[in-house]
Amino acid sequence: MTATWYEVLAEVVNRAHLAGGSELPAILDAAGSRLGISAELYLADLPQHRLHPLTTDGSPGIAIGSTVAGRAFQHVEIVAWRDRDTGRPALWVPVVDGTHRVGVLYLVLPEGGDPDDTDLRGFCWTLGGLLGYVITTKLSQSDLLHRVRRPKDLSVSAELLWEMMPPQTFATPHMTVSAIVEYYDEAGGDGYDYNADGDSGYFAVFDATGHDIQAGLVCSTALAATRNARRCGHDLATIARDADAVVRANTSHSRFATAVLARLDFATGLLTYVNAGHPPPLVLRGGRAAKLLTGGHRLPLGLQHLNRTSVATEPATERLEPGDRLLLYTDGVTEARNSRGEHFGLERLADFVIRHSAAGLPAPETLRRISHAVLDHQAGHLQDDATLMFVEWPTPSHPHLLPAESSDVLR
Repeated sequence: MTATWYEVLAEVVNRAHLAGGSELPAILDAAGSRLGISAELYLADLPQHRLHPLTTDGSPGIAIGSTVAGRAFQHVEIVAWRDRDTGRPALWVPVVDGTHRVGVLYLVLPEGGDPDDTDLRGFCWTLGGLLGYVITTKLSQSDLLHRVRRPKDLSVSAELLWEMMPPQTFATPHMTVSAIVEYYDEAGGDGYDYNADGDSGYFAVFDATGHDIQAGLVCSTALAATRNARRCGHDLATIARDADAVVRANTSHSRFATAVLARLDFATGLLTYVNAGHPPPLVLRGGRAAKLLTGGHRLPLGLQHLNRTSVATEPATERLEPGDRLLLYTDGVTEARNSRGEHFGLERLADFVIRHSAAGLPAPETLRRISHAVLDHQAGHLQDDATLMFVEWPTPSHPHLLPAESSDVLR
């Protein structure tokens, strides 16, 4: 059976080279039939509310918060099930691109198949990981993959920013970054970015003024300018200065973007950061909110010419401790108001993070639940873009960041 599993994986890889997104279900079904397994692929939508089958039939999909399939997605674990149509054993398998949750795979096993078999689960996990990589590589060439992932049409501004931003979760042994964005009226003026190479990591959050396409253009300009300066090898002060000049030269003078730009030394935990008019990041330590990072202030990107002093703003530093978590957010989170005019607030935000983390949830699932809590606080109607980023140093040995089976695959 092991050799047959290698053939299944090889068939998916080889046929995917020349396939569009719409052809992936047929490839998967043909490969699985070698083992008498039927397969169905589901993708999570952008707000991470539902899992949608990779079809064009307009299916409402499966709720993430209250189903067995959703449990596999939330906890990144393989969940056994009994297929209701055939009565055969089945597995819900997480589909991930690295540590970024893409969706789930529903596999109905042959009659008599053992859903608890360790080797079987290992190969199923490998198949889910393989599909995660394939789907991610096909996104830029497949409109179907994008349509399945959005519950309603995006604005042009949101379209632009979703194309520019990296996946919502990324991890190395030294750092985990997870981010989530909710767009006000799908306009799109918030964004995030990150990078990890060698002995340091970089991450940033942006919030452009306005709720229109100009907001998206300002945010994307700031994101591209900081990314370009970073790839040129510049330090944070230079990155901020270059981005400020680019935003000022290429957007309306009434527009700007607030931002936090940060770099983390993996060996020492030294965090260096610049705050361009943005809400201060929060350090979580030992199960409590430890401190706000209030240093490194400069004017928002695009407004530095209004600084009448001759003193250059220097980045601030903070020495993190192993196990620290850093929370970055836009004011659309903390200033979200309910019908009584009450803000969601930083205290409530920190409490949500601490409680969900203490419950054993990994960073991406913690953020998913918090973003939904922010939306519920406003009765489902965003008043502003809302973005959250969660950074952990170093990456914890979390059982639900990658499932346990991944360490046993193909031994």
